[in-house]
Amino acid sequence: MDALSDSQRAAVLERVERFDHDWSRFRHDSLVSRISREPGRHRLPADAGPLLEWYRALYEATGGRVSPLVGRTMESLGYDAAYRLTPASTIVSVPAWSDAIAWDGEYLDTVGPVLLDVGAAGKGYLADLISLLLLEAGIGTHVVDASGDIVARGATSEAVALEHPADPSKAIGVVPLADGALAASAVNRRTWGDGLHHVIDAVTGLPTSSVIATWALAPDALHADGLATALFFDTTPAFTQAPGVSYVRMFADGRVEHSPSFPGELFL
Repeated sequence: MDALSDSQRAAVLERVERFDHDWSRFRHDSLVSRISREPGRHRLPADAGPLLEWYRALYEATGGRVSPLVGRTMESLGYDAAYRLTPASTIVSVPAWSDAIAWDGEYLDTVGPVLLDVGAAGKGYLADLISLLLLEAGIGTHVVDASGDIVARGATSEAVALEHPADPSKAIGVVPLADGALAASAVNRRTWGDGLHHVIDAVTGLPTSSVIATWALAPDALHADGLATALFFDTTPAFTQAPGVSYVRMFADGRVEHSPSFPGELFL
């Protein structure tokens, strides 16, 4: 894998900054923050289509449990821009998609002040966008490691350990990754109190509890990241049986489930 030139490195940093400026709910100057303050019609960036279309599919496949509308709920649970990390006395419920927003492929219409949170798939999507930049720069073999979301392109295979959610010094298995993407999610990451973590059930408005860790393989990180989130819930069967998709998930009682097509090795 070739090292990046100064101009290529600058292009990567600029792309990360632009994505963050559009989609971060932790920045007062972001598009997402402006949408939260100003209900109405908002033109979204050109890269919004794949992200929101995938979110709609996730929403439908999980019966509304994976939603980009969890931002206010996350804030009320304490995970806000100030990292207050103390739940409010009243937890804000998550609005239904059709009640709160409409997306026509270019514009997002909001009925009221909604706070989007694209954390269920956004980081994976950004990893894909960076990978595309590298491909366009002629760097055909590369790895983009976005801390839990990994994109590998080229013929080189990388062996990736699956971290045990109860003991980060151990792995429950290993999987080869070549020309595809792996996303991982666990409730021991981004946790700030008893039972409080970042995977929110949009139907109940509360953090999930039955599944504690997931890993998903897909052709790209957008879909792998979204699948890793969806696996905390029940999904339509065809959703996890798409071509190129495989997964592992661990339950709170220690059980481990994996798809028949999972290409790695599990140690449990």
